[in-house]
Amino acid sequence: MNIRQYKISVIGLGNILLRDEGVGVHVVNAIKQRYIFPPEVEIIDGGTTGLDLLPFFEGKDKILIVDAADFGKEPGHIEIVEDKNIPSLLSPNLSAHHVGLSDLIFAAEALDMRPLEICLIGIQPKFINVSLDMTDEMNEKLDTLVEMSIEKLKAWNVECVLQYQQELSK
Repeated sequence: MNIRQYKISVIGLGNILLRDEGVGVHVVNAIKQRYIFPPEVEIIDGGTTGLDLLPFFEGKDKILIVDAADFGKEPGHIEIVEDKNIPSLLSPNLSAHHVGLSDLIFAAEALDMRPLEICLIGIQPKFINVSLDMTDEMNEKLDTLVEMSIEKLKAWNVECVLQYQQELSK
């Protein structure tokens, strides 16, 4: 049986200079360090680049975004928001750079580049102030966010190989 290999971008959003706001970037960096993926999967530190991420949507079947998001819940609360539930027009901010994400999705739709699926894994930040250090709530959930991202990729039929497993098989 031939399983279709989807073209996927995993994008971590956030500003690492603003404490918990940078959690998405920290998650994708941890994913890059821990896992090896097939060439169809790009792992991207999207930072706060907004519309500059549009090329990473082009030609992709699926996009996974990890980001700090204001859900109005307790710090460390995680939610998964998928497809049309992610606003594609300007609306009340989910995060400090949500306007960029909304614009990005809107532009992808306008250019007929919207992927088949988009998934946002968001976490409620505690503090968004100037600091390189995330709060304990974010640090405690970092591995959970990595695991949730990997589980989503596996649900999309992506082979996710731990770095040390690759080294053992050599």
